[in-house]
This record gives sequence, structure tokens and C-alpha cells, in this order.
Amino acid sequence: MNPPFGLTQIQFALIVVGLLAVAFAGFFGGRAWMLSRRDKRRVARITSGAAEFLRNVLVPDGNGGDYHLDFVLLTSRGVVIIDMRDIDGNVFGGDQMTDWTLIEGARRSTFINPQSGLYDRIASVKAIAVDTPVEGRIVFTKRAKFPKGLPRFTLMIDSVAQEFPKLGAAELEIAVSKYRPGWTLLKEAAKPSPHFGSSPVAVA
Repeated sequence: MNPPFGLTQIQFALIVVGLLAVAFAGFFGGRAWMLSRRDKRRVARITSGAAEFLRNVLVPDGNGGDYHLDFVLLTSRGVVIIDMRDIDGNVFGGDQMTDWTLIEGARRSTFINPQSGLYDRIASVKAIAVDTPVEGRIVFTKRAKFPKGLPRFTLMIDSVAQEFPKLGAAELEIAVSKYRPGWTLLKEAAKPSPHFGSSPVAVA
């Protein structure tokens, strides 16, 4: 088969390769844009009530190691640790269970109860941000379902704003002013996690 429009074989091949390259770039570029947009929406939902936040950082665990923190928020109630979970399926878990179960269609798997890890992270942050209230939540995206109800300290992502409501800028700053010393200590102790793309401290 001869190339159309009087093109040589080489010219035709170069055009085809160029079109394929554009198609691949468009596909992967579009997918990257969609993932970035989804990530920004998630960050906005999680941090809407925060005066400042840290994302993807390590803090000392008190034993020579570090704990990874997905999000740390400075809120009107003090410091809040957010442990993000993006899993798909029905989750069955409880406060007294060692393992939680994930059922996705015909597949069944288990994972360690994340509450114990959250408690350890809270204790480490409390040791750094002295005299500052510290609490934590395990936050699941919409892809997870809890047919038997949510265990303690567990939230769906759309409930974070209700749990930690947004205040006006002036009101929020007054509320967090007493927590600033502890927050400063925490920021000084935190360092970027090498396993995640970290963001600097941001103002909500």
C-alpha cells in the first residue's frame, strides 16, 4: 500500500508516529489533570476549617524513628491529625477488633485496625506540641462504605467540614492564637516525608 497524498514511506511513518505521540500525551496529560483536580478537591474538603495545615510530613515518634502524618490541621479546637484512607468496598470494623475487613465484590481482605496507629500518632504530636489539645480522625473517601456504621474516630471525607466547621478569618485567628506556640513547635519538628509529595505549610 502506497502512502496517500504523494508522501514517501518515511514521511508517512513520521506523521503516524507524531499523531500517536500527541494522542498518548493527551491521554496521560488529561488523566494527570483529573487526578490533580481530584486531589485539590480532597485537600479543600479536609482543610476547610483549618487556619494552617501540614501535609505528608514526618514527626519524631520518641524512639528514634518517625511517624508519617497525612494531614495535620491547626483548628479552633487545637491540632487535628488526619489519617487518610482511599479504599474501595464495604468496610467492617470496630473499636475492639484487631483487624478490619474489606469486601470488594467477590474479594475479601483484612487490614490492621487503624485506630491504634492513630493513637500512637496523637501521643507523639502531644509530646511535641506541649499544652496543646491534639485529636485525630481516620478519614475515608467516598469509595468506602460502612454497612454496620462508623467506628470511633472515623469519618467520611464529606463529614470533615461538619466535624471541624469553618469560621470567619478573624474569629478563627482568635480561636487558634492560644495554640500557636505548640503549632510552631510542631512545624519545627516536622520534616517532609520522602515517600510522598509534600506541601509546605499552607493557609486555608
